[in-house]
Amino acid sequence: MNDLRQLRHFVALAEYGHFARAAEAVNLSQPALSRSIQALEASLGCSLLDRGPRQISLTAHGRLVLEHARRLLDGGRALRSAVTQLDNLDSGELRLGAGPYPAARLVPRALGRFASSHPGVQVQLSIENWHSLRQRLLDDAIELFVADVREFEGDPQLDIIPLRRHAGTLFCRPGHPLLERGPLALADLADYALAGTQLPVEVARAIGELSGSAKPLGIECDNFMVLKAVVAESDVISMAPWDVVAEDVASGRLAVLDPLRNTRTSSAYGVVSRATRSLSPAARAMRDLLLEEDREFPAV
Repeated sequence: MNDLRQLRHFVALAEYGHFARAAEAVNLSQPALSRSIQALEASLGCSLLDRGPRQISLTAHGRLVLEHARRLLDGGRALRSAVTQLDNLDSGELRLGAGPYPAARLVPRALGRFASSHPGVQVQLSIENWHSLRQRLLDDAIELFVADVREFEGDPQLDIIPLRRHAGTLFCRPGHPLLERGPLALADLADYALAGTQLPVEVARAIGELSGSAKPLGIECDNFMVLKAVVAESDVISMAPWDVVAEDVASGRLAVLDPLRNTRTSSAYGVVSRATRSLSPAARAMRDLLLEEDREFPAV
């Protein structure tokens, strides 16, 4: 059976789509890379590539092998890192995921403390929505993540530690025209674009019922820092859990609107890992810091 080097060569070729560039990336000559791919095809008994004059494309077999190759390589990296970290946390790596809202406050605070205590550990942070993070976790591309977990309830593949809930908050720039009005209903927001990250079904339903729109978001973006910048520079309004806008509101960079006060929307963060896997020392340390940071945020 093929070794991990051949799989690594194949993944590089699939990503670069060109023998010369892939060969350079893996520090091989182009003929050596070609021989490695041919050996992999021979061991698997199938063709993985359609070779064109300027670039290659994957066959159906190639796409299947690529999916499994990435999982094997990620698993190999995780194994090496765990063994390296067994006695100390002076080296190794941590592959961590975060949803847009935890990535705006909770994760940076915990990550800063982690890096200060363990500067030799290399950290890779992926910021994506909860669906993508779950798949990356099951593919062994990340070891744990922090995101909205309300759609993961009862998932036997996941170990979930719920975090504190924070009330949903509607916010805008200081000086927004809506701030000059009296008490607001969601219907008053119809003249302004509502921006937000991808909404969990439960939240989207609640906002949609109150606003009278099946698609309440006019702007959807999973980068919360971009959303805050859009709001600060326009009359666009946005929504987020209170913990990620509290400091901006206190400093006067953002202002709070009232209509979400009675919608019972809230965050539902959780720290998520594989139910059947033990965490590496680095992942355990990061999980503990996340839980500490979660407890330390002042209650409102």
